[in-house]
Amino acid sequence: MYKKPVIFFLMLLLFFACNTRVVDTTQLPLQGTWKLLSGTLVEKGDTTVTDYTQDRSFIKIINATHFAFMQHDLAKGKDSATAAFSAGGGAYTLKDSTYTEHLEYCNARDWEGHDFSFTVTIRGDTLIQRGVEKVEAAGVERLNIEKYLRVGK
Repeated sequence: MYKKPVIFFLMLLLFFACNTRVVDTTQLPLQGTWKLLSGTLVEKGDTTVTDYTQDRSFIKIINATHFAFMQHDLAKGKDSATAAFSAGGGAYTLKDSTYTEHLEYCNARDWEGHDFSFTVTIRGDTLIQRGVEKVEAAGVERLNIEKYLRVGK
């Protein structure tokens, strides 16, 4: 008498169990394209804040294993005072909120082959990345704080 509803329920349960994807909720949703809004550098007691929404554009693209970044001036290189282009990328690791870039390619060649660890937080569509950048060959040791906005979905 109750056999048919029980079998139907078990089949339905089996169907949904087979079609359920397991999602790792322990990882931050880091993958995607990010537009840099502002950057703050603190070096030797001096603080420099750069607004990346005015005369330059900077994006970072992160997939499951690698990152890439590109920056250029918005005057298309026609103003020698603001003409700029930079790019780089490589592999990365993410453990909890520690995001470590292994810079394999960079137009600033002294930076290649270095690892840079950052603490990352994501709130909504905003990513904040904070860490110390140190490149002895370039004479660089500074705190870098960057604020990004997710581009698209």
